[in-house]
Amino acid sequence: MARDYPLEKVRNIGIIAHIDAGKTTTSERVLFYTGVSHKIGEVHEGEATMDWMEQERERGITITSAATTAFWTPTYDNGNPDRKHRLNIIDTPGHIDFTVEVKRSLRVLDGAVVVFDGVAGVEPQSETNWRYADEGKVPRICFINKLDRMGASFDHSYKTILDRLSKKAVRIQIPIGVDSEHEGVIDLIKMKGYHFEGDKGKDIVEIEIPANLLEDAKAVRAEMVEKIVEHDDKTMADYLDGKEISVDDLKRVLRKAVIHNEIFPVMCGSALKNKGVQLMLDAVVDYLTSPLDMPEIHGVNPTTGEEETRKMTDDESFAALAFKMQADPFVGQLTFFRVYSGMISSGSYVYNSVNGERERVGRIVRLHANHREEVSEAYAGEIAAIVGLKSTKTGNTLCDENHPIILEGIKVPEPVVEMRIEPKTKADQEKMGLAMKKLSDEDPTFKIKTDPETMETIIAGMGELHLEVLVERMKREFNVEANVGKPQVAYKETITGEAEAEGKYIKQSGGRGQYGHVRIRVKPLEKNIDPEAKVAKNIKREANFEFINSIKGGAIPGEFIPPAEKGIREGLSRGILAGFEVVDVSVELYDGSYHDVDSSEMAFKMAGSMAVQDAARRAKPVLLEPLMKVEVTVPEKFMGDITGHISSKRGQIESMGERGELKVITAKVPLAEMFGYVTTLRSMTEGRGNYTMEFSEYAIIPNNVALGIIEARK
Repeated sequence: MARDYPLEKVRNIGIIAHIDAGKTTTSERVLFYTGVSHKIGEVHEGEATMDWMEQERERGITITSAATTAFWTPTYDNGNPDRKHRLNIIDTPGHIDFTVEVKRSLRVLDGAVVVFDGVAGVEPQSETNWRYADEGKVPRICFINKLDRMGASFDHSYKTILDRLSKKAVRIQIPIGVDSEHEGVIDLIKMKGYHFEGDKGKDIVEIEIPANLLEDAKAVRAEMVEKIVEHDDKTMADYLDGKEISVDDLKRVLRKAVIHNEIFPVMCGSALKNKGVQLMLDAVVDYLTSPLDMPEIHGVNPTTGEEETRKMTDDESFAALAFKMQADPFVGQLTFFRVYSGMISSGSYVYNSVNGERERVGRIVRLHANHREEVSEAYAGEIAAIVGLKSTKTGNTLCDENHPIILEGIKVPEPVVEMRIEPKTKADQEKMGLAMKKLSDEDPTFKIKTDPETMETIIAGMGELHLEVLVERMKREFNVEANVGKPQVAYKETITGEAEAEGKYIKQSGGRGQYGHVRIRVKPLEKNIDPEAKVAKNIKREANFEFINSIKGGAIPGEFIPPAEKGIREGLSRGILAGFEVVDVSVELYDGSYHDVDSSEMAFKMAGSMAVQDAARRAKPVLLEPLMKVEVTVPEKFMGDITGHISSKRGQIESMGERGELKVITAKVPLAEMFGYVTTLRSMTEGRGNYTMEFSEYAIIPNNVALGIIEARK
């Protein structure tokens, strides 16, 4: 079966935004205008197609990123079938607790539409998402939405983009009226106005620019042309000679600049009132990258450790990245993947180069939010899902076994909130284990562990809402009834000094004894290490643990070193001060001894665990707590009360600014002080204050607070 769409006519795009900027509403309009759905589902009526989960409809927020395939012919092509493009669209969540969904979606997309609220402009989550897109070098188009709302201002929103995100943002449209007078948009490239009429704004009517806006439009266009021609020598020369730059030349140069992240075009409209969405789709086709515009992908050969590249063509050997798991009640496990090179067909085998497993590809499906179309093949540049892979996880590479490659995975933030959970009945117990396994496969920020002292199950996630949603999903999707404790902070421990220790595990009884003996050095982990030291064969380095094997002359035989390392890791999983996990530690195993008969793996594991506990106790251990970056928006008259209140919560105020009529306070506050903050804030501000928070970093806890936590643990 041949590829049904050439690569240059494929766009893999994401729609990203702060919570409530109208992202899902925009996606719903896209589906309606591209003919995927025949009626528009409204978020506020709980009907959105992209929000297919029951909980998403009830809460009116997006929880998981939904993928869908749609087709679009630009409006100026009069329905010419040769100009039809395939859009693979991912609608991502805006709430900070589900930030991993945005991160992993951006990892596999070639472009993004960033939606902003026309009243608020840039909000905290817009900044976080923008930063993720910067990390992934993803080209973007900005869409200032909700210009029909009271208090909307296109100029203010555009200014916040320039001030807080990027000076490279360039207006290619301006609105015709805002607030209740918002009628349409002006396209500055063609210098035409557009009204959206008929059923759901389907009919686009080209008009002359209203006389009262003509001067404005000319001024903004002059600024736009100047910014665009900078990116092409020939057009720059023509411009300086005073020649008129043609529309085709402007579009060609703008496309090149957008692909290289040199310009972020800014567009406008109101998705709810059906204005501007079709022109935004035209811009996706005109300016955002096709898979062919993307540079070749880099990876590492797992056998040689050498860097390798793959070109985005169908005849290269197959390489794809699994970026999301989803448990589907009808077909089982779905693994979403993006193909970077080659092709894959159902019934064949793929090789997971991260865990070395071979897996059979059962069925391949293309997604349309909540229903799916079965296909027999997926080609380079496409996004699809495989049904029934057993051992593939988020961030794993799937490839051709004869040409293995490991692509860069997906970095996942550490969970900061924990909660105890227990099944209500014996029957729920088995189901709960299964449900939690499936949910943690799906969501890498959801972690499960057992408290070694009480043997209770503890779940950890990115925030209260995150855990609440997961417990609710267990109930609805897996019929598991569970009792949950109060959300707790995920504290950690670390060391601030260096120490040495030895661990000896010797047991003599009738028959064979046990003998394991290690000597280790521990010190705080240096975060920035030069790449060559990283490659050295005897250093095993992870995000917050390093193991250095310095054993010389066979003091400990090779087969006992991995068990010793395992024991050290286990010893660090329960801290010295209050039993929390110990992180950011470098452990060097430098000496030891063994017994020809009595030494065993178990003995060395025990010796490693004893040694590291002893060393950590002497290396000045401290407690760490998660600090959150908190942004509070309040009317000016409450400013003093709120800053005082934040300081009383051990918060450090970093900046104070303005957003329209409101004041914005940015601070770093310990997570422990933020539970239930929403109620306090509302009562202090007559219900008019709002806040958002996201994880910033782990920091050492002041001594007086640490003592209280240690006491409580005892």
